[in-house]
Amino acid sequence: MDLQEISEVAQEMHPPEHTTMTVEEFLARDIEGYEYVKGELVPMSSPSLGHAKISARITRYLLTYVSENQLGDVYVEAGFKVGERGMKPDVAFISTDHLPEDESKGSPIPPDFAVEVVSPTDVQWRITEKVQAYLEAGTQMVWVVESVMKTVTVYRSETDIKVFTGADTLTGEDVVPGFACQVAQLFE
Repeated sequence: MDLQEISEVAQEMHPPEHTTMTVEEFLARDIEGYEYVKGELVPMSSPSLGHAKISARITRYLLTYVSENQLGDVYVEAGFKVGERGMKPDVAFISTDHLPEDESKGSPIPPDFAVEVVSPTDVQWRITEKVQAYLEAGTQMVWVVESVMKTVTVYRSETDIKVFTGADTLTGEDVVPGFACQVAQLFE
């Protein structure tokens, strides 16, 4: 069974569930293991150990830098309103200027920067759809981290897309000014 077949089986076992709740209600309830897309609760697969390790490394590097420079806050799998979706990026950053006042529920605005680590059960079109949703909602930068090829694709818009590999240096560009790390560090 290849990865595509595994993903299809996973989707059949846990298909999206239609709901009458709004995206705001979804964010207020913080429903574990789901994202909210177009009136449906879409199950999120549990991260593999490799996925979790990459997410933890990104969080460590980003959180250390953001905290030392008082640039905002870093979140792990927190809920964000992204257009009419309730999404939970693996790692997210919100600048000090955009921090929500109420942290008792999901953010009413999209993150300034979102990171999605690709899981073995992820389907490429869903990842692309997520990236598009982030960008359309105002997220300034999205990293898609792919562990098999050990690459990071950085999206700033539908036309500003760059792929980084092992020896390349990722930066926070103007979103997390001064932040930098080697791609290879994410996969050690």
